[in-house]
Amino acid sequence: MKKLLFILPILSLALFVGSCSSMKGAPNYKVGMEESDFLKVHPEAVISSLEGKQKTYRVLRDERFYLLATFEDERLIKLEEKELPPYWNKKTAPSAEQDQDQ
Repeated sequence: MKKLLFILPILSLALFVGSCSSMKGAPNYKVGMEESDFLKVHPEAVISSLEGKQKTYRVLRDERFYLLATFEDERLIKLEEKELPPYWNKKTAPSAEQDQDQ
């Protein structure tokens, strides 16, 4: 009976930790992931360039950063995160009147 009282909390703790680790979710990106899986996660992705067998998609992450995901033969081979130039941001872009003044 004492062994059961000792083993039961350890077993329940192990079960709890195991269930928490399985709920963390799959990573969004990994080298070798399929292009269709990437597009399911990011339907807003737009093609940035087509060079031979390579396709590069651009995905806006937030107001300051975007991702470039390069696929070859429908597999992810390169992922880059870049900062948007200030003029791409609509809030900081100069207005048409300011452009004409210069």
